Amino acid sequence: QVQLVESGGGLVQPGGSLRLSCVASGFTFSSSAMGWFRQAPGKDRELVASIDRGGGTAAIASSVKGRFTISRENAKNTVSLQLNSLKPEDTAAYYCNALPTVWAQAPSFRSWGQGTQVTVSS
Repeated sequence: QVQLVESGGGLVQPGGSLRLSCVASGFTFSSSAMGWFRQAPGKDRELVASIDRGGGTAAIASSVKGRFTISRENAKNTVSLQLNSLKPEDTAAYYCNALPTVWAQAPSFRSWGQGTQVTVSS
């Protein structure tokens, strides 16, 4: 059974930073590309960052490029997202999921974790 557990969100002022983590289980993590998605109220869920199974290749959405960094630690089945220079428009619930490839847009699994809320506000 696939389990995805996200953590690290919170309330932060514009310009601040957060580090999100996702611990995955129930599938072969080291063989899977991984991605971070976000969903703001009233909007569709969007992919913001992805990383290949080895951690050597990453893809970052243009809206967050230069501010967000994705990384992974296969020994701990963990994928992380470093969020810097946060803006109010980054406010959303953030989720992780596996991806078929680092360039894919759709997640591998239908099920999602509970997500972690990021709120950027002064």
